[in-house]
Amino acid sequence: MARIGYARVSTSDQDLLSQITKLKSEGCEVVRSEKVSGASRDGRDELATIIEFLRPGDELVVTRLDRLGRNTRDVLNIVHEVEQKGAFLTVLDPHVSTRGEMGHLVLTVLGMVAQMERRFIKERQKGGIQRAKVEGVYRGGKRRLDHERVKAMHAAGHGPAAIARALGCSRMQVYRVLQA
Repeated sequence: MARIGYARVSTSDQDLLSQITKLKSEGCEVVRSEKVSGASRDGRDELATIIEFLRPGDELVVTRLDRLGRNTRDVLNIVHEVEQKGAFLTVLDPHVSTRGEMGHLVLTVLGMVAQMERRFIKERQKGGIQRAKVEGVYRGGKRRLDHERVKAMHAAGHGPAAIARALGCSRMQVYRVLQA
């Protein structure tokens, strides 16, 4: 029986350290982490790897349910896949586990709350952007990738995959910069 931790943050400028520290202090021998949105399961390779290698009796541990996902259907599907492997899920805050029947009910409710919270975040963000546009201060999102460096590396003969590895981004981002 292994305790496997999963930590996730949405953006590359957020820090995973507090989640990883908490998971290790809770006895997780293995902690996998990634920086990707929880809005869907797309691109969440570390989570897919954990689920693929779960064995009967293993425990997937997350600090909060929204780290697992912000879509109720995705969260319930993940719980189902974990259980199909004979494993179970534990959320540390608030402490809930799929070992008991009440855990399923609580996880369903928490999943719905996480999804609603995501909608509220999007609405507040949209409202803030609209206000900023009206006030003439909106400049668009923060550029996370140095476009000039991507172009320079490409001109120097580096391929998109090599550029992506060097800059810590996806190949798709490199392609978008090169096509712009």
